[in-house]
Amino acid sequence: MNCEMPTVNSNTQQMKEIFQKTKTIAIIGCSPDTTKASNNVANYLINAGFNVIPVYPKEETILGQKVYRSLSEIPFKVDMVDIFRKPEVIASVIDEAIQRGDVDTVWTQLGLVNNQAAQKAKDAGMSVVQNHCTKIEHRAIFK
Repeated sequence: MNCEMPTVNSNTQQMKEIFQKTKTIAIIGCSPDTTKASNNVANYLINAGFNVIPVYPKEETILGQKVYRSLSEIPFKVDMVDIFRKPEVIASVIDEAIQRGDVDTVWTQLGLVNNQAAQKAKDAGMSVVQNHCTKIEHRAIFK
């Protein structure tokens, strides 16, 4: 758990706008284990109508979706990158998102903050949400 407070972040209205324009979400660290938060969130987002792309080092499919080994392997537009990885990995994921050039939003899950990487994403023109759960926020906004 990272104690850093987000200096770069979003508010509820911005989150609502992000969800409304997002169709495809790459979930970085999407576990095949149904007891893990990343799997639970991915399942929720699929049921909410999003095209969810699991990014994980193993497995061929997770929740019926084709698994990619990295963000750069995904051969089509990704609207949002939803990160379930340790804060020290966030910077490399954001660098990969910037390199793709087609990612609109970078979102880090509860307890995950990397202000330096988040600022870099913002400077590259992306929306940034840190330390929030996509499932919790989506359910609260669109209940």
